[in-house]
Amino acid sequence: MNMNIREINSNEYKVLDDFLYEAIFIPEGIDAPPREIINAPELQVYVQNFGMQEGDICFVAELEEKIVGAVWVRIMDDYGHVEDGVPSFAISLYKEYRGLGIGTAMMKQMLAELKLRGYQKTSLAVQKENYAVKMYKNVGFEIVDENEEEYIMVCLL
Repeated sequence: MNMNIREINSNEYKVLDDFLYEAIFIPEGIDAPPREIINAPELQVYVQNFGMQEGDICFVAELEEKIVGAVWVRIMDDYGHVEDGVPSFAISLYKEYRGLGIGTAMMKQMLAELKLRGYQKTSLAVQKENYAVKMYKNVGFEIVDENEEEYIMVCLL
């Protein structure tokens, strides 16, 4: 597998809409929501005007020159917000590329980049049923809070 992880180009920001939709966790036996759900304000905070705010960072994973995944951070008041100035994580891959180690590689690259830029920690929210919880723990995230459906996780850099 010839994979390349690189910074996203500004002319590729629109692909984040695809990955925002792909990031929505769909439990077994539940129908996927319509794609228009990404237009909801609570989801648009992840992608709207991406690249225009200080702290917007994104890497994409390419296989044979096709973008198959993205990991991005933004300082925002989202589901995983823990405190001002702490970037929140978003990551997703197209379904057929999951389980191959691409997500882990993208996470590690982003964590290294955040540390390089002087951030002390990063956070995310994830549904408790999501298989990605294990990956997040494996790269250094720890559960710091939870509600009925989600964990809030933080990684100290």
